[in-house]
Amino acid sequence: MEQHDEGPISATAMERVTWALRRAELAVQTLKEQRLRTSLGMAVSHYTLLISIHADPGLAGAELARRLNVTPQAVASLADRLESRGQLERRPHPRHRHVQELHLTDAGRELLRQADILVEEVEKKITTRLGRTDTARLRALLEKVAATAQET
Repeated sequence: MEQHDEGPISATAMERVTWALRRAELAVQTLKEQRLRTSLGMAVSHYTLLISIHADPGLAGAELARRLNVTPQAVASLADRLESRGQLERRPHPRHRHVQELHLTDAGRELLRQADILVEEVEKKITTRLGRTDTARLRALLEKVAATAQET
C-alpha cells in the first residue's frame, strides 16, 4: 500500500505574519459583528455596504462587488434587503440604461451614523490598548503590507 505523506505543516506556519494578520482581522470582525447585531440588529456586511455607498454614492452593484471582493449576487441580495428596509435606493444610471446606481436614503444615513458610533468604539478599544505610538506604527505597517501585496 502506497502512502503519500507530505509531512506536517511546519511549526512556523502558525507564526507567520499573515496568520497573525488574519487572526487579528477575524477577532475585530467578530467584535464588530457582536456590537452591531446586539445594538442595531445589523450584520457587518450591511455596515460595509452602507459605508461604501456613503463614501462613493452612485456606485453600481458590480463595481461595488469588485471593490469589496464579493460576488455581484451578494451585493444585489444585500442591496435588495436594504432597499426593502428603506435604507438604500436604486437610481437609473444617466448613460447606461441597464445599470442602476446605489444611494443611501435618509434612513440609511441615520443607520450608518449609529453603526459607525459602535464601530468607532471598537476602534477606540484597540487604539487605547495600543497607545498612540504603536497605533501609528501599526497603521504604517499595515499600509506597507497592503502596498506590498498590491505590487504583484
